[in-house]
Amino acid sequence: MKIICKTLFIVIFFVAGKSYAQDLVYQAKNPAFGGNPYNYSWLLSSAQAQNDIKNPSSASTYTGNGSNPLTDFADNLNRQILSELSRQIVLKQFGENALTAGTYVLGDYQIDIGNQSNGLNITITDNKSGTKTTVEVPYF
Repeated sequence: MKIICKTLFIVIFFVAGKSYAQDLVYQAKNPAFGGNPYNYSWLLSSAQAQNDIKNPSSASTYTGNGSNPLTDFADNLNRQILSELSRQIVLKQFGENALTAGTYVLGDYQIDIGNQSNGLNITITDNKSGTKTTVEVPYF
């Protein structure tokens, strides 16, 4: 019986010595920490699905930058008019007479355009705050 136990022990020892092992390597799941970049959308959708807190400002369907769509419309209209005016100033500078000297009132802005001997003088006055900006465009 002792011999059977010894031989059984020796057989098990040599068979067990043939087992395989591998190194354990940590790999992050989050792409911000070196993980696979394809995990990003899955992690984001999982986090958003678990988020129970709703943004109170998102209750409105309006997504503009102001609080009132009419105010945003007026601001957009003023921007387009000022853009067109600046385009006409550039056209006048390069030879076309699209813009005449004078005073223009656009919303909260008063724009004075005058021809000087050295170029075009533009004064923009903000009627709300009273600040003035002067731009001199020299003739070439």
